[in-house]
Amino acid sequence: MESVLQFWDDLDDLVGAARLSAERLRRLCLFALSTLLLMALIGAGIALAFREPPLAMAAATLLFVSLMYRSVTGPRPVRTGS
Repeated sequence: MESVLQFWDDLDDLVGAARLSAERLRRLCLFALSTLLLMALIGAGIALAFREPPLAMAAATLLFVSLMYRSVTGPRPVRTGS
């Protein structure tokens, strides 16, 4: 009976290790996807700047204003200690 329990424990450890490996692979894929998306957005911004400079400047200004608004109206970071 104890050997059956040991087998189930080993099987549980194997499944847990497989899930941890799958989580690492999932994080790697999400990182690669977000990096590719960021590079595509940067490339699109550069292409827009060369093709339509006033439109690119307007988009950059809108993004800057929204960033400034968020930094002013957002919650302040909590400081701990002295």
